[in-house]
Order: sequence, then C-alpha cells, then structure tokens
Amino acid sequence: MTDSTGDRSTSSPVSGEHRETATQQGQADGDKSGARSLRRRRFLQATAATTATASLAGCTDSYETLVESATSNEDDDTVTIGVLAPNPDSDFIGRSMAQAAQVAVEELNENGGINGHEVELSVRDTNASASEARRQYQQLILEDGAVATTGVFDSPALVNIMDDIAEQETIHLTTGAAAAHATRLVNEQYDEYKYHFRVGVINEFDLGRAKIDFLDDMADEIGWESIAALAEDYQWSEGIWEATQDRLDDLDLDVVMEERYPPATDDFTDLYSEAAAEGADAVLITAAHTGNEATLDWAYPNRPEQQPQPQPFAFGGTHVPMQLPSYYEQTDGACQYGFSQINATAQSTTGELTQEFVSTYQDRFDGESPVYTGYGTYDAVLVYAEAVEAAGTFDADDVVPELESIQFSGASGPVEFYDPTHEFAHDLAYEASDPLYFQWQEDDDGTGVQEIIWPEEEATSQYQSPAWLQSPSP
Repeated sequence: MTDSTGDRSTSSPVSGEHRETATQQGQADGDKSGARSLRRRRFLQATAATTATASLAGCTDSYETLVESATSNEDDDTVTIGVLAPNPDSDFIGRSMAQAAQVAVEELNENGGINGHEVELSVRDTNASASEARRQYQQLILEDGAVATTGVFDSPALVNIMDDIAEQETIHLTTGAAAAHATRLVNEQYDEYKYHFRVGVINEFDLGRAKIDFLDDMADEIGWESIAALAEDYQWSEGIWEATQDRLDDLDLDVVMEERYPPATDDFTDLYSEAAAEGADAVLITAAHTGNEATLDWAYPNRPEQQPQPQPFAFGGTHVPMQLPSYYEQTDGACQYGFSQINATAQSTTGELTQEFVSTYQDRFDGESPVYTGYGTYDAVLVYAEAVEAAGTFDADDVVPELESIQFSGASGPVEFYDPTHEFAHDLAYEASDPLYFQWQEDDDGTGVQEIIWPEEEATSQYQSPAWLQSPSP
C-alpha cells in the first residue's frame, strides 16, 4: 500500500453522488472564480514563455488516446487536473494512477464536470526521479494550467515539490508517497504549505502503527510467539521502523531479531538463517527495493522444482511489490502465504465506491485490476471535485477548508484528514482510514487472490499458515 521509494523493482516479474453547491449564487461565484483561476494560469503560462500542450503532455501516444473521451481543448471553460506518475506506460504503479484518474474524470464529465466546467486530464511522467518530478510539476502548473494536481509515488519526489506547491498556491493530493516530512511542513508553516493533502496511503509512521496493531490483534490468534523485524535501510522506511520499534515491547511477543539490512542486499540466506536459529515464528519485513529477493529467498517451498529446506517461519509486513494485483502471476505463486499492508484490493469493500470502481476499471482496461495507488488517485480526483462544489469556487484558499472538513467514502475507504494542529496535518487520518492487511492465497482453480485477513470486520478470508508449517493430520 505504500511506498515512497520510487522503486522500479515493483515492475519486474519475480460514481457516487457528490455534494452540490447549496445555492445558485454559489454556482455563479464558482463560475467567476473558475474564470479567474483560468486567467491566472494563462498569465503564468505567458510569464513562463511556454506553449500549451496536449492533455497528456510528457506521455506517449497511448495516453493521448486514453484521455480523448474526457478532454475538451476547444472549450474555454475546461479545467485541468494534473497527475504525476512514474513511467505510466510501463510501470504498474504509474499506469494505475493515470488510468484511475481517467476513470474519475470520465465520471465527473458524465455528471456535469466540476462546478459546470468540463474536466481535462494531464498526466506527466516523473520517471521515478525527484528532479524530474519537480520539472514535470512546474509544467503541469505553468504549461498545462492545472487547477489541482495529484499522484507522486516516491518520497524524494514529494519532498522536492513541496516548495513549488507552496509557491504556486495550488492544491496537491498525494496518492503514493508516505513521507511524513511533507505534512509536518503543513503543521509547522501552515499558511505556506496548507495546499498539500495526502489521500492515497497513510504516512510512514501510521504504516508502522498499523503493523503493530495488526500484530496485537492477530499474533496470538495465528499462534506467533516470536518475531524477527527486518527493514531495508532506505530513507522511506525510517518512519515505519521508528514507529514499530517504539511499540514492539508493548506486545506479548518475543522479538528475537531486529535489523535494518543494506539496500544492496540480494541474498537473504544469512538473515533468514539467523531468524530461524533464533526461533522466529514470523519475519516481519519492510521492503520495496529488495522485496522480490526477500520473497523468493523465503518461498522455496512454493517452487516445486527446487527442494531445499523450507524457511521455518511466516513472512510479510510492509512489502510493496506484494501489493501488486499481478504479483502472484509474476512470481509463479512464490508469494503464496505472504502478507502485506494495503489500502484496498479487488476483494475489499472498505469504501462505498470500492467495488463499483473496481468493476468500472476492469471493464475500461480489459480486465486489469487497479494497483493500490489507483484507488487513492481515483478518490483524490473525486474528493477535490466535492470540495470545489462545496466551496462554490476553484480558489484554493476557499477549497482548503472544505478539504479539511471533508468526510468521503471512496474506493480506498473513508477519506478524512488530520486537522492543521496535528503533527501530520492534512494526512489521511489513521483512525478513519481502515488500513488493511491481506494475504496471498490460492483459490480452487489455482489463481492467486489478495484476501483481506485484518481487520476482522473487513476480512474476506482467515489467515492461512504456510503449508510446510502446518501440523500433519493425525
């Protein structure tokens, strides 16, 4: 459900009704404000000496085709929403951001747009680079005239555009990066940074909090008495690690091993041997860059052509590649029994729009299921539209208070934000966000399914112990 790494290893094998303006005057004010906003964008374009581009500037022709039905360059009353996505034509995560935003924009336009304005989509490729993300963000604002932006997968990219978000006074709704630095800026320098909100995932510290809550509820039920905690030593994992370490001692579990391993690790044999020697019932991992190697080195029992000794423990945690809906197929089932955090899956019903969104997305994109970043990006576009309708204007300073008070149940679940006085101001509120844990399980026809195992009220299946750890029948 997260991450914030910009990790390219995740690509490798291994409409609901919205709140309307209360009065006709509010609608009229919105039209005027929208026009002012568009004039401001044209002024910025002129001062930047740039040229207007197609609706998907920075992307390939395939994405120009994708948005054709939702854009209208001939209508002066259109407004543009920008998406920053990593490699949307080749990366699962970036593609799902772009496609989910497209679904949301099409739905909005079918229902009158936003405040009577047709919505145009502009997707730009961050190329998983912090510097490129900043350049593409500036082009979304200065060249494409975006009234709001969403997306951003990796934390360095988000941190790198925060000053631009403040300078442009344009709302940005993050749907991938988990860096808490961004929302601490909102808390510490509210007037400058209040335009940033996080919709798609909880922040890095709350991800750690969810991991502890999962263990607190589930460890005894599953039968785990001891765990080993491992995390790749990248900046993105620091908050998760810190939040986890702060509360591990509060659990009725024996923590037999705690290690942040080097980023270049591609062989987990020694780490797993130590965890096994210490008697760990489960290895709780935080991994994105190294997730594929960590899975395959654990999952030998799922590869019948190899017959080494099975790893004698369960495996999962915050595992970014495992969150991809195609991961079971990519790994030939090696991820079976692995578990991870996520905001929504094709099986979940945590939000009022989850199953409706999944069905529409699959119909729109030849049966493909959305990645976790897609659920958040879809919600971000609709949340922004609802806030604008409530404010009766596109003016960001008037939309911000509407976002701060919004209560929205979307595809990824409930969307509410921490208030400006919170340490993580404008972050997706943990108490309302219903973080989920799923496990890769196999159905009767051999297909891998991301079954929700926690919390209990959202569960679609019970946890399954790896087959090689199950006691033989008497």
